[in-house]
Amino acid sequence: MSYFERHDVLVSRDCPAVSIPYGAPVTIEAGCTATITQKLGGSYTVMVEGNLYRIEGVDADALGFESQDKPEVFVPELPLSEKTIEDAAWIVLASVYDPEIPVDIVNLGLVYACHVNQTGPETFSITMDMTLTAPGCGMGTMIADEARYKLETIQGVEKAVVELVWDPPWSRERMSESARLQLGML
Repeated sequence: MSYFERHDVLVSRDCPAVSIPYGAPVTIEAGCTATITQKLGGSYTVMVEGNLYRIEGVDADALGFESQDKPEVFVPELPLSEKTIEDAAWIVLASVYDPEIPVDIVNLGLVYACHVNQTGPETFSITMDMTLTAPGCGMGTMIADEARYKLETIQGVEKAVVELVWDPPWSRERMSESARLQLGML
């Protein structure tokens, strides 16, 4: 499902969600009609009574989809090295989406740096700097946590640290051409 294939579902059980753009936890009650506006990166953005909410894949059953309770381990190209781990990091980061914008954080230009350090014979740590489209975005911590979580699914990665940075400020010029095309900005 892409961003523009909206359809309504009946929420089958009380479902934890996060309000967009504030980032506050809420519960969507069973029996509500939710319009799915985005299904990307393993989470869902829904509209209920004019408000947007993000629902994690683990709660997809409440929307009539299969729950996604276990993340898949991402296996990078072997042998493991800082280069293969970094390549894998960029791939998994491209599966992290802003819940309001149907473009991943890599193509939005939100990832400023991704550094890999070898910590053992086949173990690595990743430090990533990222920003947000707006400094006051209440979803920032959630997006950063998802990026960290997905980086830690890479085989060999023991720890990932994601820092939110504000310098330089994000601008539309940081977006890839494909992101601009997808959002109708070209």
